[in-house]
Amino acid sequence: MTLALTVLGCDGSYAGPGGACSGYLVESGATSVWLDAGPGTLANLQRHLDLDTLDAVVLTHAHPDHWVDVLPYHNVVRHLRPRTGVAVFSPPEVRRLAAEVNGRLEPAFDWTEVHAGATAQVGSLSLSFSRTDHPPETLAVRVQDATGAALGYSADTGPGWSLSELGPGLDLALCEASLAPDAERRVQHLTAAQAGTSARTAGAHHLVITHLQPGVDAVRSRADASEAYGLPVDVAAIDQRYEIRA
Repeated sequence: MTLALTVLGCDGSYAGPGGACSGYLVESGATSVWLDAGPGTLANLQRHLDLDTLDAVVLTHAHPDHWVDVLPYHNVVRHLRPRTGVAVFSPPEVRRLAAEVNGRLEPAFDWTEVHAGATAQVGSLSLSFSRTDHPPETLAVRVQDATGAALGYSADTGPGWSLSELGPGLDLALCEASLAPDAERRVQHLTAAQAGTSARTAGAHHLVITHLQPGVDAVRSRADASEAYGLPVDVAAIDQRYEIRA
């Protein structure tokens, strides 16, 4: 059994040409979780997974670049490939917005509202949530499999939160690095250097930066993150897969 992460989308705020916003497939054994569902990620998910086998969806916050593809996915499981009880976890505001658009979400979805400190179990995966430095209520996620391998996902955050809040032993940290260096602290997001510092402080074994806004220099971001982290860093790319071991 191997914990695996596949990038479905990694653009920040909006998708650049040919891109997609935040979304990731996390798998371990027979368990699969769609972690954030930004625009474009439902299409990309289908290259990697039969939709009938998806176990759960985790949505970190109510900004549309992180969740709106759950709306057409609801159409899939409600009308086109009917299922009931697909687990969804999110802060309350995401559920409220989804219900305003799509109406009744049950029985297709079994939606659980979560806050900081909450935990959940999806098949072989254990989830725990931490409130980040980002409005509206935004939850970073630690995903750990039965072998102890651990993924930490920052979701969106400013520098007032650290990956350390997800606990020790992060084998892979997936951290937002939205901003160009000259935009540091203008909004509640991170530069690549700040992402690198956060991962180094947390003792993460591997860092992948993500959520770069279109136009931000990925080469410069990789270099800045690597310098701050002290080790080589990856920049997330659609369809990239990482196998995560404790």
